[in-house]
Amino acid sequence: MHAFEVLGDPVRRRILELLAEGERTSGSVSEVIRAEFGISQPGVSQHLKVLRENGFATVRPEGTRRLYAVNSEPLRDIDVWLDRFRRFWTPHLDALATELARGKRERRLRDSGSGEPPRM
Repeated sequence: MHAFEVLGDPVRRRILELLAEGERTSGSVSEVIRAEFGISQPGVSQHLKVLRENGFATVRPEGTRRLYAVNSEPLRDIDVWLDRFRRFWTPHLDALATELARGKRERRLRDSGSGEPPRM
């Protein structure tokens, strides 16, 4: 299964978000996913299996529990693939950051009562 097929499912993306916070038991993951998506525990187990088999998650036994964690390697591969497209949004994000900084500066000057009109 291609990485984008794995991540194309909102349930699997949510599971990865949960795992990004730190290791979780399958029961903990199931509890959140059942509450948010209404999926049964066996259904959640299937999603965990897909993530595990495609390298996005690791599992380790701890007594009777199974602890899941994110495996970042496939995410790095996606990042490398996305790199060729960054040029489409990076300049826009840089321009936004500049405008946000300009707005903060103007508010700070206005609030400090410097009386200096904002530059345009």
